[in-house]
Amino acid sequence: MSTEGQLPASQRPDEDPMLSVGRYVASQWNTLPPEHLAAAMRAMEPELRRAHRERMARMELQHDADARRHQERQQQRQHRRYMAGLFGGGALSLAMLGGGVYVAADAWWLATLLCGPSLLAIAKVFVLRRSDPDDMRLVARTARSSTSAASQAQPPPPPV
Repeated sequence: MSTEGQLPASQRPDEDPMLSVGRYVASQWNTLPPEHLAAAMRAMEPELRRAHRERMARMELQHDADARRHQERQQQRQHRRYMAGLFGGGALSLAMLGGGVYVAADAWWLATLLCGPSLLAIAKVFVLRRSDPDDMRLVARTARSSTSAASQAQPPPPPV
């Protein structure tokens, strides 16, 4: 049983508590004349407007915070990708330099290919993130001159 000013004691266990309270409030307004309801609605309107403005401002702040978090994550990913490329390019450049030094005694033309302009072009691509057409022309010219010089300067065959 419910008395005036108290919530109903009997509500179904699967019922939403907000619906139960809403039903209780509606049953109380049912006993009053419609003019009272209209006056109450007019009195509630400024509060509802304030609540709406507050909710919209909160949503705008949340949107700005989400946009900032997205931008920060994007910058972190970009930085990680840049650093991975930088380390990869450094490792590749060191490998080319080491390989060029290793083969320099036996195949000097291969050492010029590994340690010459191609090394600089690879390092420029990974470190500066750009490649100019002149870089590739220089690499191609060096490769042609090294291979043509190597084919002209063949060592004599070993004696039998």
